[in-house]
Amino acid sequence: MLSATIPAHPAAATPLRRRYRLRPRQPLCAPIGTAATRQWMATTRLSVTNALANLSVESAPAAPPKLSFPILVNSCTGKMGKAVAEAAVSAGLQLVPVSFSAMEVPDGKIEVCDREICIHDPSESEKILPSIVKEYPDLIVVDYTVPDAVNANAELYCKLGLPFVMGTTGGNRQLLHKTVLDANIYAVISPQMGKQVVAFLAAMEIMSEQFPGAFSGYKLEVMESHQATKLDISGTAKAVISCFQKLGVSFDMNETFQVT
Repeated sequence: MLSATIPAHPAAATPLRRRYRLRPRQPLCAPIGTAATRQWMATTRLSVTNALANLSVESAPAAPPKLSFPILVNSCTGKMGKAVAEAAVSAGLQLVPVSFSAMEVPDGKIEVCDREICIHDPSESEKILPSIVKEYPDLIVVDYTVPDAVNANAELYCKLGLPFVMGTTGGNRQLLHKTVLDANIYAVISPQMGKQVVAFLAAMEIMSEQFPGAFSGYKLEVMESHQATKLDISGTAKAVISCFQKLGVSFDMNETFQVT
């Protein structure tokens, strides 16, 4: 076995402790938190909390603006009109204290949600409405009157530039649509205000356009139920019958069976 002795470099003999002055280790039990550290941690925690708070405020969806506009219900003396007026008040809308009706009421006034509504004869509407429009410039009219008044009322609303909702059925519907289009104002015209029934009628309309004559040879019976004061066949029934007629069913509108 070969062996050799190599003399060490003189520098190698210098103790390591002299060459590298190592700091003594801190005892394991020594406290590592100081007042400065605690203050920094508290500041950091506060900054994170503020950041999260700001983030939650910025990311939270803004509350929708509360709607409040004047609405005139014509007329408030019927079931539907009164129900709409009550719903408008509950929704925070401004119910105009004026309505028109041929129905006689005590002292010419009725109460809706503790609000007094003055009832005028329909013959006065053309004289009174213009002043109401000036007083309530953002006015919207909701019409629940009688079939015979539909077209005359719509013409007056259009003449005054009033957007309106026509909840009354009957009248000349083609003339009604033409009146609104010619006046170029906003209007909601529907025989039904229930969204589910509106969706059903839309589906029926699509089916009648895409499958004309599909029900040819079938027999149709229509029975509808309404309050005893209903003056005409409902617009909903008329719309359904019209769709079935396009689908090939022969049916006379007067054959509708009404149940009160």
